[in-house]
Amino acid sequence: MPQRHSKNNNDLAFFTYDEKRKLGYGTQRERLGKDSIKPFDSCCLCLKPFIDPLCCQKGHVFCKECILECLLAQKKDIKRKLAAHAAQQKQGKEEEEEKLMLQKARELDAFDQQNHGAVPQYSGRSHAHDKNGFHGANSVKVTSYEEEALRNMKAFWLPSATPEAPVKAEAPSADTICPEGKEKLRLKTLFPIHLTRDSNEQRKSGSLESSCICPSCKVTLTNTLSLVAISTCGHVFCKKCSDKFLAVDKVCLACNKECKERNLICLEKGGTGFAGHGDRLEATDFKHLGGGTGLGLVRPAVKT
Repeated sequence: MPQRHSKNNNDLAFFTYDEKRKLGYGTQRERLGKDSIKPFDSCCLCLKPFIDPLCCQKGHVFCKECILECLLAQKKDIKRKLAAHAAQQKQGKEEEEEKLMLQKARELDAFDQQNHGAVPQYSGRSHAHDKNGFHGANSVKVTSYEEEALRNMKAFWLPSATPEAPVKAEAPSADTICPEGKEKLRLKTLFPIHLTRDSNEQRKSGSLESSCICPSCKVTLTNTLSLVAISTCGHVFCKKCSDKFLAVDKVCLACNKECKERNLICLEKGGTGFAGHGDRLEATDFKHLGGGTGLGLVRPAVKT
């Protein structure tokens, strides 16, 4: 059966919708694969399997060394910004005081000129002066304010005399932030987590590495499962066991330690700063259609 004429009609002065799609115009979508998603047992900073993991209240997991270095670097940066802001404030106060002094000097010179009039000026070379003792317009003494204005005159047509716009440093926040969630983060709010290793699998394979399992249902933990950590003891369970047992009994199933509903922290799985995670597992890219772009060679993403 032949295709419709509207899709084969190419004698128009503009591109049709179907022609644009074939050329790769518009937003291209592609589902992210496994290699684009961070494993749940990897650090959010170094992207390696975490060592001595620490978790924040939003469920982001870091290596202990990585997060401590990050918080220390943030504190040093905050200290530097505070010092720069203090220096700018001090410089601003000094400039204000200098402006007040210049204004007072200008007012005194204006008052002196108004009350005493023009002051006779004599040349030290010729000692020549008229019968009234004045030298015309140059006989008036130039005030300190005028001298300052002439000395600091800005000529916008000269590159060397172009005025500069001062850069004002705003007062920085003294709070450290989470590098992943961008919320306030303190060291005392971090808590260690403990993953339960599958000892049976380790004995069978004889290797040092083993997969992580849920302490309750013994299901192997992967990125496809939603995980919940208890902030009081640090044990990690799957979301199903958490909703069925932990939220009801208020007791950890691994160590029998009491826990409240606010102590159940959902761990953020997968995703980095360059990839989506959670429900956002589809990458998008917008491409313009224009001459010389070579988009005619680009195949549109296959819908899944």
